[in-house]
Amino acid sequence: MILKTNNETWMAGLLSAAAASLCCITPVLAILGSLGGFAYSFSWIEPFRPYLIGLTIIVFAFAWYGKLKPVKVEDCACEPLEKKSFFQSKSFLVIVTLIAALLMTFPLYAKIFYPKPQKIAVIPAAKKNIEQAVFKIEGMTCEACTQHVNNEVSKINGVIELQTSYDSANSIVKFDTGKTNADSIAAAINSTGYKVISSTLTIK
Repeated sequence: MILKTNNETWMAGLLSAAAASLCCITPVLAILGSLGGFAYSFSWIEPFRPYLIGLTIIVFAFAWYGKLKPVKVEDCACEPLEKKSFFQSKSFLVIVTLIAALLMTFPLYAKIFYPKPQKIAVIPAAKKNIEQAVFKIEGMTCEACTQHVNNEVSKINGVIELQTSYDSANSIVKFDTGKTNADSIAAAINSTGYKVISSTLTIK
């Protein structure tokens, strides 16, 4: 019964760690798999991330306490305990704990999974044709989200410069109006699964 409880404990911790990272992992999966709106599906989890991480830490602390606490040996003619399987061993708990830690810290090393963004071909344009637009975006939660947006917008012919920030919840794009427009850029951003809630044009 105790072994079963321990297994249920680390499984709960692993699920909590995975849930805490979904908002940051899904943008990377969307970029690699061209899954579009899939990236936005778990953005609602972001506000709960600190609580999920806290829950994961508590659950694994309980699991390790159960694994390391001294076992009382009673004098009785009991049958010898069955040999524990690998999935009930400390080694397996170490592996699961490391996996949970990697999931929780995913935003810190997520950049290694980003594909190189497409280079923007800068073609000289008449100054009167150059505009800058600031797109307010809903749903970005981490650096992976900004890379997803940049990856799509950089594919548009006529985009000259772009800078996306999940902290500011926007993307600033400079483009040649002779080749593209704000609506096309907004459509590209929306195709990632995040939503453009407003845009402001500034002539540059």
